[in-house]
Amino acid sequence: MSIVDLHCDTITELEKQGKALRSNDMNLDLLRMKNLDIMLQDFAIFVRLTEHKTIDDAWEYTLRLCDFFAAQMELNKDLVSHILSYSEFEETRRQKKISALLSVEEGGVCGEKLERLEELYKRGVRLMTISWNFENTLCYPHSLTENTTDKKLKPFGREVVQRMNEMGMIVDVSHLSDGGFWEVAELAKKPFVASHSDARAIEGHSRNLTDPMIKCLAEAGGVTGINFFSKFLGHDGTGSIEQILRHIKHIKSIGGIDVLALGSDFDGFGGASGVRTCEDFPKLIAALEKAGYTGDEIDKITYKNALRVLQDVLK
Repeated sequence: MSIVDLHCDTITELEKQGKALRSNDMNLDLLRMKNLDIMLQDFAIFVRLTEHKTIDDAWEYTLRLCDFFAAQMELNKDLVSHILSYSEFEETRRQKKISALLSVEEGGVCGEKLERLEELYKRGVRLMTISWNFENTLCYPHSLTENTTDKKLKPFGREVVQRMNEMGMIVDVSHLSDGGFWEVAELAKKPFVASHSDARAIEGHSRNLTDPMIKCLAEAGGVTGINFFSKFLGHDGTGSIEQILRHIKHIKSIGGIDVLALGSDFDGFGGASGVRTCEDFPKLIAALEKAGYTGDEIDKITYKNALRVLQDVLK
């Protein structure tokens, strides 16, 4: 079983709770990941801007989390390597170690300073979710209460997307307004992703993608990572595997099998889910097999499609 997961909040929670990446009681750790043959995990530095007095404070927090991540990589270098390019992923795979991708979930930490984006790149960040749930200096977020079609990128947001393409950083539109999504699609010269988003036609949450978005993402060579949070999967709060399969089936019907990936959101949500920890991945694969997905289709969902994007974007 080979897995690439495009989003978890584990690093942020580990630092907050004073726990270690090697072994813990959270949704994933390196020892469990090694046993499961998880080949690549994206670790997001999640920043809730409203918890910080200023953007500068949020920026300092982001750098602190970068340092914490680097320390965890050094402590566990027998099991994991922080990769900066696709060739480094291939080398790490040959060494039979886990690859770690570092991301930032909240482009607003850059303020309006492009040099901060450059600094994140130097520190090994290779994916950035350009918004979370608040308006920032780049863009506007999704909204449960208003139509955000006209809420496009701000001038600095357009500059950031263009620079990320030039540097070889993956642009992530999860949490972004509808108008922002479409402007990213116009600007992007390389594949972009929704690292942890589901289908709005199945569950009408504004965090999910509309059918035209799914089709656009597929045509751009990008992927959406299926999010296991029950709130985005269905109304009953179970986040069941059956609900996950409904989203997968629908997204495949709209964008094809090549647009599907995994974006668990582990350690970023509470409550029940059919895939609650990394140890539940085999249950999802078994359910896909039972539902009639071929081996190649399952491989595309669980790792091949995500790796294609990494190969296309990372330098």
